[in-house]
Amino acid sequence: MSNWLDKIVPSLVRSENKRASVPEGLWKKCPKCEAVLYLPELEKNLNVCTKCDHHMRLAARQRLESFLDKDSFTELAAEVEPVDRLKFRDTKKYKDRLSAAQKATGEKDALVAMRGTLLNMPVAAVAFDFRFMGGSMGAVVGERFVRAVNISLEENIPLICFSASGGARMQEALISLMQMAKTSAALEKMRQAGIPYISVLTDPVYGGVSASLAMLGDLNIAEPKALVGFAGPRVIEQTVREKLPEGFQRAEFLLEHGQVDMIVSRLEMRERLHSVLSMFMHRFAEPIVEEALAADAVDPSEEQVELSDEQQTEKSSDS
Repeated sequence: MSNWLDKIVPSLVRSENKRASVPEGLWKKCPKCEAVLYLPELEKNLNVCTKCDHHMRLAARQRLESFLDKDSFTELAAEVEPVDRLKFRDTKKYKDRLSAAQKATGEKDALVAMRGTLLNMPVAAVAFDFRFMGGSMGAVVGERFVRAVNISLEENIPLICFSASGGARMQEALISLMQMAKTSAALEKMRQAGIPYISVLTDPVYGGVSASLAMLGDLNIAEPKALVGFAGPRVIEQTVREKLPEGFQRAEFLLEHGQVDMIVSRLEMRERLHSVLSMFMHRFAEPIVEEALAADAVDPSEEQVELSDEQQTEKSSDS
């Protein structure tokens, strides 16, 4: 005859087995509203909270593949990989930091560059991956960015950059700082050629990236609540010894003070950027408008003939 303990233990074991059968990684808590979100639905919504609209960070490749038209994109400069030229070491060897970041993210470095179409409009696009050493800018990031600029110049197509970075990569010392000048010089060529460059500021953008390519757009757009600045708020407060304004360095604060041109939700980014670029590029005018303009145009030779006839009439009346 079984006792009361025999009856309870099997039920506890069954309960534990049932709990263990639920797959891990299916749920994620929103850092803002703390709502528990079903991960597949969250990823489908581009990491934007379905409850409070909080924009969580997004991997570079996922961002570009969801932004560009499906099956339209090809990766640029994927063969460019980081090299530890300085044999740098702090608390850890730089090459070990690179290996760990590559293993964790599946990327070779912190910037992914692609060429594709945006609602059938040819574009080049690059995105920083903050998971890779804080999205820091080193030689590979600078080279891939410039390669994307060169594609834009060669094909006369706009360039879009999604920034998410802590700044220059200090493990590459002066080499990383040189990328600020390198990318800025490349963008100056685009400006002279009259090809649009759109900078999209995502959370966060700081340091050498904010002081160079991130703020040089013909149009600077920010995602909601993105933090953008050079030094962090805490560092600034400790330096100036004053309390900073509410919302300092947030996208909304920057918009209010004229530092960005607009704030656009990630879910509306494709349509809004296509609309803006269509105006910039003048490539998507309705054919009927072009036909009307062509019909209204006067052939110079015909105009000259009519003028000559008028002159002849005046001459005959004078005589």
